[in-house]
Amino acid sequence: MDPYSIIVKPHITEKTMNLIDQNNELVFVVRRESNKSQVKKAFEALYDQEVLRINTHITPKGVKLAYIKLAGENEAEDVAVKMGVF
Repeated sequence: MDPYSIIVKPHITEKTMNLIDQNNELVFVVRRESNKSQVKKAFEALYDQEVLRINTHITPKGVKLAYIKLAGENEAEDVAVKMGVF
């Protein structure tokens, strides 16, 4: 499956910006039908970063969010800069 069809877009809020700085975590909106292993493979294919763990959450609006914890020290900041978040 195409990684771009699984990971829809980054989810950027004040809370997620704090997660990038403090927890080395990124948050993405993902396809609702995708599972954790598909999200992990898609993220690793797109950004060439090692994933430590993934937590998913479906909001009351029906949007599925994936909280992706990265293995390296400041890897989340590097990926965020590549995406143009900062």
